[in-house]
Amino acid sequence: MWASAEVPDLAELSRRSPQRAGDIAFRNFCEPHRSERREAGHTFLVRRARRFLRDARQLAVPSPHGDIPVYVFEPEAKTPRATVLVAHGWTAEASFMTLFGERLRHMGARAVLLDAPAHGKCKRTRASLVDYTQSVLRVAEAFQPDYALAHSMGCFAVLHAGGGGPPFRRKYDFKRYVLIGPPNEFGRITREFADARNMTPTARGTFERHLERIAHRSLGSFTATQLLRAADRPALLLHARDDFEVPISNSEDIAKACPAAQLIPFDGMGHRKILSSPQVVRAAVGFLLKE
Repeated sequence: MWASAEVPDLAELSRRSPQRAGDIAFRNFCEPHRSERREAGHTFLVRRARRFLRDARQLAVPSPHGDIPVYVFEPEAKTPRATVLVAHGWTAEASFMTLFGERLRHMGARAVLLDAPAHGKCKRTRASLVDYTQSVLRVAEAFQPDYALAHSMGCFAVLHAGGGGPPFRRKYDFKRYVLIGPPNEFGRITREFADARNMTPTARGTFERHLERIAHRSLGSFTATQLLRAADRPALLLHARDDFEVPISNSEDIAKACPAAQLIPFDGMGHRKILSSPQVVRAAVGFLLKE
């Protein structure tokens, strides 16, 4: 269930002033707290999930745009067998990924979870996917993780960090990826966002040009497939067949185009319940640590 957020109808404004409608859409797109895709009962879910961060070491990684909240699950062994960066989806936060952190810690690895800009305990209120990638790069440089594990839009952030390219001059070499419910085409996300607001094609074009401006690339070139090819590393894709928010066809397309990508489908888990599945957690950690 998604929250009953009010979705503005931009149909009339799109006809009268497509530039103004595009500006409003871009501003709303960068405000995850206003997203209609945030789960119903989000506040309750956050309050419950944050209890599971009690075993994590909480700290902050500095960045030019403010501190990045980070939660580190340390194994009992003095020397972790590996370090894994864990990235959550849009409108979520690090606490939603704690089952993976606990499993990694139990298996002798260090798990580094972060709150994306404008998510969780991060003090920012607006952010873009470029900002999220910047945070991933900062945290990766601070903790030197071996692998990356991500959900939904977080998959774009870790793949962008690993594949490199505009607007960044650097990248981070993750050795393996676990991608849970990953979208493939960023342009499809923006089309769905615009369609939900009844925007005209001209107004949608204005909205999308804002995103292309900050990304220094076309939306058509921003796909998980191209980013994974650029990273040139093995990936495990975990996706529910009944994911109606990000259909499994996204992972099927990625796996078809990337020989090093393996897809494992699941049933009855949707887009978010999949994060609380023990078998999904075991599959993810097993791929990274080669159990």
